[in-house]
Amino acid sequence: MARSISYMTGSQLLSLKRRPNIAIVDVRDDERGYDGHIAGSLHYASGTFTDKIPDLVQEVQGKDTLVFHCALSQVRGPTCARRVVDYLAEKKEDAGIKNILVLERGFNGWEASGRPVCRCTDIPCKGNSA
Repeated sequence: MARSISYMTGSQLLSLKRRPNIAIVDVRDDERGYDGHIAGSLHYASGTFTDKIPDLVQEVQGKDTLVFHCALSQVRGPTCARRVVDYLAEKKEDAGIKNILVLERGFNGWEASGRPVCRCTDIPCKGNSA
């Protein structure tokens, strides 16, 4: 099934993020550790992302929507989202994933808009801080 990548605003994500079928995928590298993150997000650093796509697909089993972001969602977030689309097409599997989205303005826009930021060091983030 051919998938396209769409964008969503921070407001849209905030209203949907507690739904159990959504996984937020943070593809920032080291900056996640000192800038904080969106509570409950998964961390798959862009530097090693391609090699870890099978792990991501396994981890998000049961989710039908993936929302990717990096700092600004201009390069790393959209690139990693595209890599997942290509991987699923190549493997001829859908893994139940129906929607692949990118967060407009990325983490920086999320935080600048006053949305909740988690600063826990839990891996994975349990998402209770925000």
